[in-house]
Amino acid sequence: MVAINRRGVLGLGAGVATAAFAGGFRPARAADPVEVRVGFIPVTGAAQLFVFDGLGWAKERGLSLKLTQFASGPNLIQAVASGGIDAYYAGVGPLIVARQKGIGVKVVAATAVEEVAVLANGALAEAVAKAGGDIPKAFAALAKELGRPVKLATQPKGSVPQTVLLYWVRKVAKIDEATVEVVPLGIEETQQALLAGGVEGASIREPAITVVQERNPAIKILVTGGQILPNQPGTVLGLTEKFIAEQPAAAQTLVDLTVKATELLKSEPKTAAPLVNAVLGKGLLSVETIEKALVSPGSKFTADPESIVQATGILQDFQLEIGTIDKTSDLSQLFDASFYKKAVAK
Repeated sequence: MVAINRRGVLGLGAGVATAAFAGGFRPARAADPVEVRVGFIPVTGAAQLFVFDGLGWAKERGLSLKLTQFASGPNLIQAVASGGIDAYYAGVGPLIVARQKGIGVKVVAATAVEEVAVLANGALAEAVAKAGGDIPKAFAALAKELGRPVKLATQPKGSVPQTVLLYWVRKVAKIDEATVEVVPLGIEETQQALLAGGVEGASIREPAITVVQERNPAIKILVTGGQILPNQPGTVLGLTEKFIAEQPAAAQTLVDLTVKATELLKSEPKTAAPLVNAVLGKGLLSVETIEKALVSPGSKFTADPESIVQATGILQDFQLEIGTIDKTSDLSQLFDASFYKKAVAK
């Protein structure tokens, strides 16, 4: 970066300045910043975006970010499909669906793993305790007591929380589905429904996990993300193929900054917390709450996209089983680790 002595510039003689401009001289100008339309969902898995934007790193590297918040990954994909979004910080599940529908997207970095946990309200947590930890037995008993299936809130069809919740119900806990009703809601609506007692449980991510437990200590984590599926894939950085083709340097910069912000989140959560709170807190949460969420088991930050390919394959197979997609596809066509490898080589 070239430092300019303002006093020296202002002290130029009028004759020198006139001669310079008369001769066609023009002061050097930095290249215009590259505008990047970024869609994100409000979870700590997208914290890298809030960190490098909040610290001004993107601006320093010549990017002008236009951020738009979405209620879920499937909603965000609609904006990607319409050409309104270049970069995507949300769950990998909707990108699998999008790719199969012919939408040109690539996963160029991971951001977090094992985000989605299943939480239980007081009644469900008590039922599990009475059943000695036998989840199917607890659901059957509570459903009988309620006179209806146990309600579990999650995000819309095709989202990672919805896929992970059904995977847990069917493949891990093996709960009788007659005793369960899955209720699709948005991120904030899921949190509110759990707190208000409108549902008995929910599959949610941070900071909602920390927030609901702070507000109601009777709400318990029934199963963590890692217990549902080790290395469970979650939020990722996705880019449209059009943006990659037209702005390859900007695409590389986004991955560079995501990698850099990942390291800061892991090493300096106290520094990152105010930046994340500025986006997720909306004046309603404390920095301390966000810092607690950043170091919880639901915030395992990683940028390596190849580290989640195998677990993504498991979820893709399950998406086929539950009808979210019509066929499985070669994930090498969805993942592009070249930008990440260049970033870490630097």
